[in-house]
Amino acid sequence: MTHIPGTIYRPDPLAFFLTWTTYGSWMPGDARGWADDRGVIRAPNARLARVATGLMRGPSVVLTFAQRDIVELVIHEHCDFRGWTLHAATCRTTHVHAVVSAAERTPDEVLGSMKARCSRQLSHGAKEPRTWWTRGGSMRRIYDMLALENVVTYVSECQDKPRP
Repeated sequence: MTHIPGTIYRPDPLAFFLTWTTYGSWMPGDARGWADDRGVIRAPNARLARVATGLMRGPSVVLTFAQRDIVELVIHEHCDFRGWTLHAATCRTTHVHAVVSAAERTPDEVLGSMKARCSRQLSHGAKEPRTWWTRGGSMRRIYDMLALENVVTYVSECQDKPRP
């Protein structure tokens, strides 16, 4: 970590808890609530949801079991390739969670890199080009071991992932 004079010292995070959603699965204005570009949770807004849905450039994405397996495999391989520590990862039908330690990288870099690699691999098996993910994602920094243990447990054990 580089110390900049006049700034408050904060240690680098131990890990990032990253979450991203599939395209069209959680729109601005959604009835469940939604997060704006700054990560602020907003109340449902039916009018905004209709407008956002009308602006979609393709169909919503719901990942199959095979696609979910591809995403999880790609995340593991990508972390190995980059030298990052993957603490946990799970892919659901409409979102992905990953807990990653990546020294000297920002959560934006890690999230963007993972989404791009997963998109490339998913597109190999697709019948036509498509947008797989929504823009951005949730990027929480984890600063202590208890928080890391809790988020790894959440990702590893609290995601109901039935298999056929």
